[in-house]
Amino acid sequence: MTRYGYHASHEQISPGRLLADVRAAERAGFEAAMCSDHFMPWSARQGHSGFAFAWLGAALATTSLPIGSVNAPGQRYHPAIVAQATATLGEMFPGRYWVALGSGQAMNEHVTGDPWPRKPARQERLEECVEVIRRLHAGEEVSHDGLVHVDRAVVHDRPADPIPLYACAISPATAARVAGWADGLITINQPVEHVREVVDTYRDAGGRGPLLLQLHLSWAPTTEEATAIAHDQWRTNVFAAPVSLDLPTPEHFDIAAEHITAETVAAGVRISSDADQHVAWIREYASLGFDDIYLHHVGQDQRAWLDLAARHVLPALKER
Repeated sequence: MTRYGYHASHEQISPGRLLADVRAAERAGFEAAMCSDHFMPWSARQGHSGFAFAWLGAALATTSLPIGSVNAPGQRYHPAIVAQATATLGEMFPGRYWVALGSGQAMNEHVTGDPWPRKPARQERLEECVEVIRRLHAGEEVSHDGLVHVDRAVVHDRPADPIPLYACAISPATAARVAGWADGLITINQPVEHVREVVDTYRDAGGRGPLLLQLHLSWAPTTEEATAIAHDQWRTNVFAAPVSLDLPTPEHFDIAAEHITAETVAAGVRISSDADQHVAWIREYASLGFDDIYLHHVGQDQRAWLDLAARHVLPALKER
């Protein structure tokens, strides 16, 4: 049976407000949560970028929810630091934390001043980082020289059971590539047939573990309001690779999105004022076999959405 979680968007909401929101999400009936990990927001209108690892400690300590996060090791985060940070969370909160690893985006990684590698190099770097993190989580002393460098690293505080290392994948090609190392897969809502292809490709390539989905939606009392929220907050998030991966700053995204219409945004965000329509959309994705679906209302004010989720959306989904 699918478990329904709450997505906490650091790009859109300040860390203190987001902490209150995830607590409210637990009271509303969400059974899990996940968060993004950004250094930069997608847009000046979003305007936030709290430090995920600090927030995760507070969120795990003040809720009983299992909570995961995405992470891009290799440039902004050295893999030994990722291993230490994730192991610390796993040790403090046994069985409640997972991390999903991806190859990153220039908007977050360029801040180091290092060159932004081409996609094949980023994928190879990610795979090296996964190996380093796994070995450190296993208690090994690790030295490594490749696209990343590690010198005699040891993580001394670790959970009894290593935390799951899931993979982020949007395309079937990436899903096939990560299947060899991932403990599970997380993707985002796209047309249902495309998501089905991502899932099937991952499984056909030997991919193991749970399937997770982050589902972007916009709800408001009227469809006009829901559309305006989605267009205001998410029109900088509609670009395919390489644009979405290679643009470096919120200003670049804002300029690129100047002529993006609400109709274009609707291709990536489920927009409706009808709660039953949202339930139907969510069920359609659940039918693909997802273990967890993390619902992300793309508005900055989460209160009305959380109230609706508590009163109608979650009870309707759990009936099934």
